[in-house]
Amino acid sequence: MKRTITAVLLVLLSEVLLTAQSGLDNALPGFFHLRADQLRQFQASLRPKMNQYKQAADQLADFGNHTAWVAHREADGLAEIHENWADLMFVVSGEATLLVGGEIVDGKPDSPGEIRGSTIRDGQRRVMREGDVVQVPAGMPHQFLVAKEKQITFFTMKIGKN
Repeated sequence: MKRTITAVLLVLLSEVLLTAQSGLDNALPGFFHLRADQLRQFQASLRPKMNQYKQAADQLADFGNHTAWVAHREADGLAEIHENWADLMFVVSGEATLLVGGEIVDGKPDSPGEIRGSTIRDGQRRVMREGDVVQVPAGMPHQFLVAKEKQITFFTMKIGKN
C-alpha cells in the first residue's frame, strides 16, 4: 500500500513540475500547482532567510494530512527523526549527501514528534542530485550533509503517518 501511495505521489509531483500552466494555482480546494520555473526561483528567495545552520524553508500548502514545502541548504543540517510523518523529497538544484538510517547521536526532543541530534551513527550515505527523488519514512533518522561551496534546494511533501 505504501509503495502504491509513493508511486502515485511521484507521478503527481512529476506532473506538477512539468506542467506548462501559469501561476501557483490554488483556486480549487485541495488543488495545488507549482510550475518548474517557480520552484527553481525559491533558491534565490530562500537564501536571505537562512538561519544559523545555513538553511531555510517555506511551507507552500497545508492539505491536512500532508504539507508541501521547499527548502534550501548551504551547510550540513542536524540529524532528525520525524515520528509522525514521512518526507518525500525532489531535488530541484544542487547536490548533497543524505545520511539515512542508523542512530542519532545526542538525540533530544526538539518539538512534539521531532528528535534532533548532532549526527547519525551507522547510517547509509546516498548522494542526492538535481532530479532525484527520495522518501524517508516516519521514524527513520536522516541528515543532509552539504559540502563546502555546495548547496541543495528541494521540494518536500511531508506526509502524515497512518
